[in-house]
Amino acid sequence: MAEVVLIHHVRGLTDGVRAFADELRAGGHTVHTPDLFDGERPASIEEGVAHAQGLGDQVLEERTDRALAGLPAGLVYAGFSLGAGTSQRLAQTRPGARGALLYEACMPITGEWAYGPWPEGLPVQIHGMDRDPYFGLESDIDSAREIVETVGSDLAELFVYPGDQHLFTDSSLPSYDEEATALVLKRSRDFLDRLG
Repeated sequence: MAEVVLIHHVRGLTDGVRAFADELRAGGHTVHTPDLFDGERPASIEEGVAHAQGLGDQVLEERTDRALAGLPAGLVYAGFSLGAGTSQRLAQTRPGARGALLYEACMPITGEWAYGPWPEGLPVQIHGMDRDPYFGLESDIDSAREIVETVGSDLAELFVYPGDQHLFTDSSLPSYDEEATALVLKRSRDFLDRLG
């Protein structure tokens, strides 16, 4: 079974993020859910972005490093929105990554904002809504398509769901979409099962 680090979004380590982790655990996988906001749960996406910016990249990276200390190298990095960006960075730069699950965000693999090329042989699944203002209507969906095109569909999968909600996989938020999340979870568990 896979060992996963699941990183929360800008609303913090919500009950919905914990519930999603529990669903992955129900498939027999080990899932770690570090709290990079130290208990803070901003009331909106905008407040969450402001909170993350107030902490700064260096503090968030230090907290991430502390959370990963002592964990094995062969991890699957997963994350929602802001956490997807962190997970993608870790998958692309930390030795021994086994895979990446990117929910509702994706960074480019070429150009100024890239962490570098996608690692050879590293499987990835990307999930997002087609009219999500932060994913489908931004450049994230193009970055996701670039990964699939570059890496190949045998290793990279992009799943796009109908809808306009961001953080649609979080059952504790009004943006939650139960039907879409059920599909996300099924596909995510299938992905993790394939990794063995």
